[in-house]
Amino acid sequence: MMGWLDQLGYFSLLDLAGTVLLVTGWLLCSWFVEHPPSWRPSVSRLMANYRRVWMVQFVTRQPRIFDSQIVASLRQSTAFFASASMIAIGGIFALLGNTEQLRGVAGDLTDGVAPVFVWEVKLLLPLLFAANAFLKFVWSNRLFGYCSVMMGSVPNEPSDLAYARAAKAAEINIFAAKSYNRGLRAVYFGIASTGWLIGPEALLVATIVTLVMILRREFASQSREVLLQSEPEG
Repeated sequence: MMGWLDQLGYFSLLDLAGTVLLVTGWLLCSWFVEHPPSWRPSVSRLMANYRRVWMVQFVTRQPRIFDSQIVASLRQSTAFFASASMIAIGGIFALLGNTEQLRGVAGDLTDGVAPVFVWEVKLLLPLLFAANAFLKFVWSNRLFGYCSVMMGSVPNEPSDLAYARAAKAAEINIFAAKSYNRGLRAVYFGIASTGWLIGPEALLVATIVTLVMILRREFASQSREVLLQSEPEG
């Protein structure tokens, strides 16, 4: 029976380059989106400021049903993606138990001579990304729940206490959104990792396309231009 080191010989340097680019791109992209330069804020950073403004307006808004509906909608989104991630994890486990059939299907796109071990390793990448996404969405859902509780503790009458608690709720809301966005990026790169099933070249292309798409949406999208438009004072 071949050892792990012998089986790793089925992978080329191009396979290694593709996986390194995928994981490194995912980590660096997340860091850059969350820590953008001051002169070029990302959409995530701009939206964080709007979340703080939202909580300031929340203090004096009567009734506050509108705000509770927004939080409920945000929690529904996290629950939906958490459920979708669980389904994806289950599907990948099903494929791991039937890699022979997967190899037969992939044979239409590749040479199809790789052993089952190769396909199992290639399925681990999307599995890890799906698991990461699930954990991020679940935590985001819980944080939005914390935010709703903190919003409920804000007094009806404007006061220093009301604004202090609203500020805390805003920061928890931002943390929840950050975890939600991390989950979405894990989904994006998880989809890109499936390109490895076709070959390392497809993995490299899918990774680059995903990086460009995410960075464009965060730093060069039309929605970002709208957020940056000047507003009248008062």
